[in-house]
Amino acid sequence: MVHTFQALGVNVAVDVNSGAVHVLDEVTYHLLERVIPPMAEHCPAEIIQKLPQYAPESLEEAWQELRSLADEGLLFEEDDYIDREKAASMQQQALVKALCLHVSHDCNLRCKYCFASTGDFGTGHRMTMDFETAKKAIDFVVAKSGHRRNIEVDFFGGEPLMAMDTVKKTVEYARSIEKESGKCFRFTITTNGVLLDDENIAYINREMSNAVLSLDGRREVNDDLRPTVNGKGSYDIIVPKFKKLIEGRGTKDYYLRGTFTRFHKDFAEDVKALAEVGRNISVEPVVGKEEDPYALRESDVPELEAEYEKLAEWLKDHREINFFHFNVDLAQGPCVIKRLRGCGAGCEYVAITPEGDIYPCHQFVGNEAYRLGSVHDGTFDRERSAEFAGLNIYTREECRDCWARFYCSGGCSASNLLVNGDIKKPHHVGCALERKRLECAIALKAIAAGMSE
Repeated sequence: MVHTFQALGVNVAVDVNSGAVHVLDEVTYHLLERVIPPMAEHCPAEIIQKLPQYAPESLEEAWQELRSLADEGLLFEEDDYIDREKAASMQQQALVKALCLHVSHDCNLRCKYCFASTGDFGTGHRMTMDFETAKKAIDFVVAKSGHRRNIEVDFFGGEPLMAMDTVKKTVEYARSIEKESGKCFRFTITTNGVLLDDENIAYINREMSNAVLSLDGRREVNDDLRPTVNGKGSYDIIVPKFKKLIEGRGTKDYYLRGTFTRFHKDFAEDVKALAEVGRNISVEPVVGKEEDPYALRESDVPELEAEYEKLAEWLKDHREINFFHFNVDLAQGPCVIKRLRGCGAGCEYVAITPEGDIYPCHQFVGNEAYRLGSVHDGTFDRERSAEFAGLNIYTREECRDCWARFYCSGGCSASNLLVNGDIKKPHHVGCALERKRLECAIALKAIAAGMSE
C-alpha cells in the first residue's frame, strides 16, 4: 500500500508497510499514481501515453528510481505483521503500567462540551478521592505492573486541584515505596488552573514531570466554552497563572491543551493565541454524538481539513512552536505493539474513580458495562481487559486498509463507543481528521529536513 498526497507544496509518497516516506518531483509523483506492482523492467508504453506532458526519457528515469526504491524494500512492501502472527500475539494479557487517577469528581468550571458531565461523570454526586483509596490504587498498579519499572500516574478530574491534599499524600506515598518495589513513578497533572496559586505552582513544577493546562485558545472562544460556575469567563483568571507556571517549568514538559468544537471551527487562530502563552500546544477535535450541538459532523470535514492546512502553513514559519498533533517520528516511530494496538486503554492503562472503581480509561468512567473491578476488593476483570488487549488494527476491520493505521493504531475505543456504540467501529470524522493531521505533519517534517529542496 502506497499513499500519495500533496501538502504545503510538497509531493509525498508514504509506503505504508515499510514506513518509508518519499518526497518526489512532479514527474515521479504523477508516475507513481499510475504504477501497479510488480513493476516491469521499463516504463510501459500505456503509462507514457497517459502522461503526454512529460518526455518519455523523464518518465523512464523516474520509473527506474521507483524500481530502485522497490528493490530496496522502501516501496510496495508487503504487510508482514499478519504473516508473523504479531497481531494475534497482541491478545495476551498486558501489564498495567499507567493510571488515570480521578482524585476529583467535581469541577469549578462548566465546560459546554465536557465528556465528564462538568465533573461528576453523570453520577449526580460530586466527590473527591480520599488518600486510602489513592494508596490502594498505587498498590494496585505496583502489583499489576509485573516487571515494568516505570509507572505513569495522571492526576485527573473533574479538577484535581480540588483534591490537592490527596495529590500530595499520594505522591509522597509512591515515592516512599519506589526503592522497595523496584518502581519509578512519573506524575502528570491535568488542571483548568482556577485554583493555581504560588504554592500549587511550585509543587507542580517540583513534583510533576508533565503538566496539562486546559485552555481553549482565544479569550472569546475559551470564555464561551469554559465558563465558571457563575457563568463568567475563565480566561483572565487562569492565563496569568498558566504563564507563571510555564515560566517556572524549566526543561520539564507541559502542554496547553485545548478543544475545538462545531461552535468555533477556525481553530488555527486558537493555536496562534495559545502560542502567546506557551510553545507546547495540543488542540484536539471534540468527540460527541451527532445530536450534540457542539459535535463535529462529516459535513464539517472539508472545512476542518482546510483549517489544518492553514495551521501547517503558519507553523512552517514558526518552528519554535511544538504542536502535539503534528509530531511524527519518520526515523524510528513507535514500537511494534504501539503501532498495532495504540494507547493500551483497558490493559496497560486504566482509570480509577474516587470510589476506587476501575475502568478502561477516563472516558469509560460511569459506563457500568465497562467497569473492570475495584481497588478496594481486589477484583479485576481479566477477561474484559484481555478484550481490550486484543484490539488492534487487524481486529478492527475498517482499519486494515487505511494508510494511516500504523500511525493512529486503530484510534480511540471510547470515541468509537460514544459515536458508533462499538469499540471496534472507527469514528469516521475522527479518522478523516487524523489522516489530514498526518499529511500535514509529514509534509512539515519533510520541509524541516530539507527533503523538498
